[in-house]
Amino acid sequence: MTTRSDYMENGPLFTVATVTFNAETTLGRTLQSVAEQDYPRIEHLIIDGCSKDGTLALLQQYAEEQTSHTVRIVSEPDRGLYDAMNKALAMCTGDYIVFLNAGDKLHAPSTLSNLAACISHDAEGVKPAVVYGETNLVDDEGRFLRARRLQAPEVLSWRSFRQGMLVCHQSFYARTDVAKAELYDLDYRFSADYDWCIRVMKRAAQMQLPLLNSHEVLTDYLSEGLTTKNHRRSLFERLRLMAHHYGWPTALLMHAWFVVRAIVK
Repeated sequence: MTTRSDYMENGPLFTVATVTFNAETTLGRTLQSVAEQDYPRIEHLIIDGCSKDGTLALLQQYAEEQTSHTVRIVSEPDRGLYDAMNKALAMCTGDYIVFLNAGDKLHAPSTLSNLAACISHDAEGVKPAVVYGETNLVDDEGRFLRARRLQAPEVLSWRSFRQGMLVCHQSFYARTDVAKAELYDLDYRFSADYDWCIRVMKRAAQMQLPLLNSHEVLTDYLSEGLTTKNHRRSLFERLRLMAHHYGWPTALLMHAWFVVRAIVK
């Protein structure tokens, strides 16, 4: 029987990838949430796009203070958010990777230890391709607003995302060998994360690997992200993306439902 001490010492290595650019006002709570984890097997990989504010000084202080997990910082020009995420995929060494960007935070100090326990206790010893969970929304001060409206399904597959992004990107932990085989598509400016999650799940299905529901709230997500600020443009891009994966009839039908839902809610 696997004990808590077993998976704390020998459980999966999690790569938490954080992409930053001039993020000094929101980055602190993200770093603190990783530093407070009671699980030691963490690689915190931070990809910075040559910030001009106090972001790099904050990161340097954070790296110097960490004794429980590894911190790796890269600061160099990039072609935007998803290009930086591809850099993180190329560099990560963990067994699982999650993207936790400035302003987002791990929900609780036990988040990663609980995930490690889920993976260790999974049936038949097969390491799932994805471990996922729920998400809360927070404001610019990190205060709880509400649970995310779209909730993680009990059983997830790539077809589930016909209904939208039912699992928040920041609560989607992908097995690294699967994730590295599917880079973010830079042709999508706002929805490459949605596309990437679908392709990761498709690959998992091809490899006959399970997707595991942690039944945990995993992330406190800053609600004003890139997609939220460009809502109209992101909807058109999402329509094109859904048509690519599910066909135009499904994409048009689902987007009509999204409009109706927005009106009547």
